[in-house]
Amino acid sequence: MIRIGILGDIGSGKTYIAKKFGYPVFNADAEVAALYKKSRKCYNKLKKILPNYISSFPVKKKELKRAISSNSSNLKKIIKIIHPEVRSKMKNFLKKNKNKKYVVLDIPLLLENKINKKSDVLIFVDAKKKEINKRLKKNRRNQIKILRKFQLPIEIKKKKADFIIKNNFRSKFIKKNVKITIKKILSNA
Repeated sequence: MIRIGILGDIGSGKTYIAKKFGYPVFNADAEVAALYKKSRKCYNKLKKILPNYISSFPVKKKELKRAISSNSSNLKKIIKIIHPEVRSKMKNFLKKNKNKKYVVLDIPLLLENKINKKSDVLIFVDAKKKEINKRLKKNRRNQIKILRKFQLPIEIKKKKADFIIKNNFRSKFIKKNVKITIKKILSNA
């Protein structure tokens, strides 16, 4: 199995491009959202460490945002609870898809959490800052600043990537770039 890891800045379109490959995708953000909605275990742990912010099940994003905005160290507490659960989900995904030729890992902290393997094909999604800022909601910018502190600088991610896909947020252009990248991956495999 060849694992394709998608890298890029927040709001660069990593998830959209991951889906365009046509292979099974593990989307860490979707798994986190599902944990907040469905996992009583995570809710109980979060309620215990953040009693002033988490009020009821399912866990609400606005409560988490408030906790992070009021004290950035709360993000570390949340990560300690959520990341092991997401890793477990990823292991199940990989087991389930072990006979597939390719899988795509859409994991924002792939490199930072050392989830990638040396043999992974890393693809950096390159989008212009102006386009990214247009897509991001103004009220999220404060949370994004906090989240970026946990991420490697974009230039380092770009250097570590095997391939770069430019994202101009136009579907035809992206499909073409993904096809070209798949051909390159196949020729190197």
